[in-house]
Amino acid sequence: MRNPRLADRYAKSLIDLALEQNMLEEVYNDAQRVLAVCKVSREFAVMLKSPVIKGDKKAQVINILSEGKITELMRLFLNLLVRKGRESFLQEILVVFCEKYDFHKGISRINLSTAVPVTEDIKKLITEKLLKETKLTNIDLVTDVDESLVGGFVLEYNNFLLDRSVKRFLKEVKTLYKKNEYVYNIR
Repeated sequence: MRNPRLADRYAKSLIDLALEQNMLEEVYNDAQRVLAVCKVSREFAVMLKSPVIKGDKKAQVINILSEGKITELMRLFLNLLVRKGRESFLQEILVVFCEKYDFHKGISRINLSTAVPVTEDIKKLITEKLLKETKLTNIDLVTDVDESLVGGFVLEYNNFLLDRSVKRFLKEVKTLYKKNEYVYNIR
């Protein structure tokens, strides 16, 4: 993240305003839509970060793309970012906003990376186990397939990381052999 303090301040302002106007769900959905557009359209993301394109042109593009698709509150917020010259931080701000939304709603996002796709039954089992073993109450399990893990899984949430992958095990074995402690102890 290039500017976490700025992103945090704008995200907090947006969530406070959305709560004040009782539009938190709508603004969250808008944030998801805008993030999806930034992810899908590289041109849009580059346009926001370009110092060559003037703010009024950026505001025009945002207004044309968002007309009828997002709430007035989100449209005004996006225009505010452009007026203040902060549009290049839009993605960061919206990611932090989504994190604050999750915290406000008590949702814990848990990332599970495995070498092969996980079935719905296993997802349900993991969610039940986490609810039982931790103090979490509302879990959103996000799965990811990472073939480089070879086997096992990596589970991460908040500042907790549980790495039970074959990849990690192989790295540990490699470092043990590099140290070559066994040969030294034989002599």
